[in-house]
Order: sequence, then structure tokens, then C-alpha cells
Amino acid sequence: MSGADIVFPHLGISIANLPKGITIGNFTIAYYGIIIALGMLGGLLLARWQAKRTGQNPELYMDYAIWGILFAVVGARLYYVAFSWDNYKNNLWQILNIRGGGMAIYGGVIGAAVTAIVYCRRKKYKFSLFADTAVVGLILGQIIGRYGNFMNREAFGEYTDSLFAMRLKVSEVSSSNITNMMRENLVTEHGVDYIQVHPTFLYESLWNVMVLVIMLLYTKHKKFDGEIFLIYLIGYGIGRVWIEGLRTDQLQIGATGIAVSQVLSGVLAVGGIGYWIYRIVRRKKSTE
Repeated sequence: MSGADIVFPHLGISIANLPKGITIGNFTIAYYGIIIALGMLGGLLLARWQAKRTGQNPELYMDYAIWGILFAVVGARLYYVAFSWDNYKNNLWQILNIRGGGMAIYGGVIGAAVTAIVYCRRKKYKFSLFADTAVVGLILGQIIGRYGNFMNREAFGEYTDSLFAMRLKVSEVSSSNITNMMRENLVTEHGVDYIQVHPTFLYESLWNVMVLVIMLLYTKHKKFDGEIFLIYLIGYGIGRVWIEGLRTDQLQIGATGIAVSQVLSGVLAVGGIGYWIYRIVRRKKSTE
């Protein structure tokens, strides 16, 4: 027996014959790409629904999506390359090789946000209202997209024996993401070596579902435009600070050992809280 591809031993879940893509002739379509595309589509549909729900024109978001998705992909790639420069500095053409892997969600968020700012200025539309609407689609895309990491056997955490521990075949994982602790706790089944790790893709996906539900429920009760966007910054930021600390494939700031996404998440969460308090205090003063 060759053993299952992915196992959740404490949950009694075993997944066999799980390829990373679909092969047609000599061409392989990665499940990662398919799932990311589904995330984008799902996010767009939810943003359009949110626009209708709040009395806006859904087509405004459809028009934006064409450019927003394009520059989100560009931003995700450039962010990854910037913090993995040693892998590209001697072969710049590899920057264009997206099929070789290397995308970072924060880069995508930054690219989409900058595009939205420019788009709203050209359309003379209020950015804070636009952000409140688009951000629910963004986080749904992130929820779905994390399962692309699952299919790729990447974006996992350190060794654990907790309830949600996940076992991955050593042969299907990048050796650079396997730590000494993982090697010390290798599990061998049917002659196959497995590492046992935190399924951080699952943690982040479930956390984001909670944040999304809060945003949707709070929409009808928001006090000012931009408040739903602040909930995203704070909620996603807090979750990412925790989850990023578990991962073994962090993009780091130079040789500091500091995870750039963890720092950025903390800054966004604190900034979001600070601005929210400022708006509440200003609103109270204006009504006195």
C-alpha cells in the first residue's frame, strides 16, 4: 500500500489519490489556479449581492473586477518576489514564471486596494462605501483560496499533535518548509514518511468565515461608511498575526527572522482599532 496522500489522524479523515492538478496531454492545470479562480468568481458574486443589498449599482463592481483582479495578481507576485529576492536576482525572467509558484495574499490585497482608489476617483465614487462592499467579496475569495494551499501541500505550520493535526507525505512537501521538529516527529505508515503539522490553511479559512459573518450581520447597523472595511482590517489582521506565527514558510524581512505579514497584520489591526475609536469619539462630539 502506498498510503494516503493527506491524513487527519485524530479526526479519522484519510484522503487518498489527491493529485495537485489535472493533466491533459503534456499540459497540467494546477488545482491551485482553479481554486483561486473560483475564489475570485465567488468574491465578485458576493460583492455584487452586497451592492444590491445596500442599494448600489452592482455593475460598478463588475467593471472594477476586470482591473482589480489583474492588479491583485500583479501585486501578489511582486510582494512575494520582493521578499524572496535572493531567489530571483540572478534570473529575472523567473519573476514572470507564475506557474513556478510564489504569490502572497497581502500583495494581492494591496494591488486591489490601490486599483480601487484609482477606480473610485475616476468614477467619482466614495471609496469608503466601495471598500465596505468589495471587502466582503475579498474575504470570501481568501476563504476559498486557502484550499488551493491545501491542494499544493503548502502554507502549513510547525509540528503538532493537536486535534486538527494534519499529516503530509514528505515526498510532496518542499524540503525548505520541513523543520527539525517535524523531522524528529516523522510518522511512517505503509513505508511512507509523513510530517505532522498545523493545517494553518484551515485555521485561516475558518477564522475568515467568522469575520465574514460578522461583517454581513453588521452591515445594516454600521454607523459610517468604511466601518465594514475596518472590521476586515481588525478581524483579519488579528487572525493573521496568530496564524502566521505558526507557519514555516514565512516571507521574512531580510535576515531578521521577522515575518513581514505578521508585522503588517499587526499594524493594520492596531491602525484599524485606532481609527475606529477616533471615528466613534468624533461622532459623539458632533452629537453633543
